[in-house]
Amino acid sequence: MNEGYLVLPFYAVCDESGSMSGEPIDTINASLKELHAEIVTQPVIADKTRFGLVGFSTDAKVLLGLSDLSEVNSMPGMAADGVTNYGAAFRTLRATIAQDIADLKNDGLRVYRPTVFFLSDGQPTDTDWQQAHAELVDPTWSFRPNIIAFGIGDADAHTIGQVATLKAYIVNDGVRPAAALREWAKSLTNSIVTSVGGAGTGQPRLIVPPAPDGFTEIP
Repeated sequence: MNEGYLVLPFYAVCDESGSMSGEPIDTINASLKELHAEIVTQPVIADKTRFGLVGFSTDAKVLLGLSDLSEVNSMPGMAADGVTNYGAAFRTLRATIAQDIADLKNDGLRVYRPTVFFLSDGQPTDTDWQQAHAELVDPTWSFRPNIIAFGIGDADAHTIGQVATLKAYIVNDGVRPAAALREWAKSLTNSIVTSVGGAGTGQPRLIVPPAPDGFTEIP
């Protein structure tokens, strides 16, 4: 890593509820392997990017800490207990971002505003998530992330729209979870690679993905 590089931190935040187990989780694992394969062919992208993964359900858990994308291979297994606890995820994410960016700056790197790809397949079961979300995106917090939110399955479009700070998408009726997750993963990969220079963009900058196939953008 070159000291002084402008680095873009990315986070994938995924629901761990029952309908996300099995084939859909395998799909995410496969997509991260594809992301890894894309990154290692373009070393300059790995130099400009950091990627972290946070899973959430009853309690949020950081599943994959911020690391060089060149070292990312797949997502660890996720527990599936059917509870959608947004508040725990946002609190864990805020603490994780704060620590990650502090570490990057201690290494002499310049850090771009983080981006979060938030994916939920259900409605929140906790009542305090709005406060945790407000603290995460508080404009007085210099590390506040851009949030691009995706809803599948039983996710509520209104809630997903509230979570997003940039764009929100909801899966269309009749789209299978595994198919939706493949499109989500493709959108995530394309956005990261394009943002950090994979398509001739020069200096790193966030490129917001268009609506993936099977998803509708929430106004």
